[in-house]
Parts: sequence; structure tokens; C-alpha cells
Amino acid sequence: MEQMRKETATVYSQQELATGIYDMWIETGLAAMAKPGQFISVYTQDKSALLPRPISICEVDKDNQRLRIVYRVAGKGTKEFSGYRQGDRIDILGTLGNGFPLEEAKGKRVFLIGGGIGIPPMLELAKQLDADKSIVVGYRNDELFLASELEKYGRVYIATEDGSVGTKGNVCNAIEEQGLKADVIMACGPMPMLRALKAYAEKEGIPAYISLEERMACGVGACLGCVVKTKEKDHHSHVNNARICTDGPVYLASDLDI
Repeated sequence: MEQMRKETATVYSQQELATGIYDMWIETGLAAMAKPGQFISVYTQDKSALLPRPISICEVDKDNQRLRIVYRVAGKGTKEFSGYRQGDRIDILGTLGNGFPLEEAKGKRVFLIGGGIGIPPMLELAKQLDADKSIVVGYRNDELFLASELEKYGRVYIATEDGSVGTKGNVCNAIEEQGLKADVIMACGPMPMLRALKAYAEKEGIPAYISLEERMACGVGACLGCVVKTKEKDHHSHVNNARICTDGPVYLASDLDI
């Protein structure tokens, strides 16, 4: 098993996909070990900001040793990243976390569900997953970043909060409106969406693998700043908590108390 490592990588390209949403390709040897659902931690050049920013891996190009991240500008760190250009140096730590269990969905009907900035990790998952894929994505409005790329790998259904495209509402509304069915769910997005999908999966009697978008600090399990409540006690700490950055970010929803 490859170990995570910190390295100084190079920005290959960057563009703005939608308002405040940026798309960066990074040249890095970490591409060789990246899996769908994992993330990297990106360090700022601001010495007063000690902690890196965790960002999901959107796409992997192993042949050219590149990783793609798609992120939303949410503060000083990501604002700095959005100003990077081709050739700039960038310090990253990776690859981190566990990925989605591809074998659990092989040959089955699968919902790939992304909400907001939880949509990017669905792209590499859609590329690698050998299954009958219904891709359900939720946006705030008609700025449908990555939707056309996802269409290459499965049937895409869109929900928008303002009703400008597709189903008005959220991803669960789209599933209901389209009469969609699946054997397995794989999802990433905000907690309210994941809670709703957990309840839906329990009602349907199907497994749901969810990636938690929790704000992380260290990214390596040391600070305990990103714990999630679990049904069973952790065999190390003997409490009902798991560290999202190391135990996750992908969990079987039925194992969590969310």
C-alpha cells in the first residue's frame, strides 16, 4: 500500500467553471495512487495559516501524472488558490482518506449523487465504475458545472433549488419525479442531503455509501477536529466517534448516526 506524502507540485491549468467555482489540474506523482472518493490537502503560502485545505479529487490522469480538483472559494485559502496560474508551485499532501468501494456496485444499478461542491468527486467515480449508472446532481441555479462531462458516463438527472433546470428542489425530489430505482447509492454533498439519502436507503433496503464533506484540519487523524458520530464504538478510543479524514470520508450510511 502506498503511503501518503507531502510534495511540491505544479499547477498545469486553472479556469473558473461557475461563479466562485474553480477547476485546477495539478501535475503530481500522487496521481499514480489516487482513487475515486479520496482527497488531497492543499497548503497556502500564507505562513499565518498553518492548516491546509482539504479538497476532493475530481479526476485522475495517471498517464500524464495529473490530478484535477474542483473547489469553491470559501475563504482566504481557497481565494489564494483561485489566483494560481500554469507553472505556479503548490504544496499538497495526499492521497488521503478511503475511496468509494467500486466492487460493491459492480454490475448493479447505482445512483451516483452529488450536491453542490460534492459533485466533483462523482466524475472520477463515474469514469471508473462498471455499473448501470444514474447520475443525480443538485445545483443552486443554472450554473451546471461538470454536468456535460458526467453525461459521458451515465444518465444525468438534474435538480436545481430555483427550478431553472430539471426538477425544482433537491436530488431526492429528482429521484421521485423521474421514478428512478437503484440497488446501491454512492453520494457526496451537504449533510442535509446525506441525511435524506440515508433515510431513503433505509426505506428502500439498499446500501448507501456517503462521502462526508466535513471541514478538516490536519487531514491525518491527529487533531480530532472532524469526528462523526457512529453506531458502534471505535475499538481504539471506545467511543462512538470516527475521524472523517482517516476512517472516511466514505462510510456506509447505516454505520453512522447522522
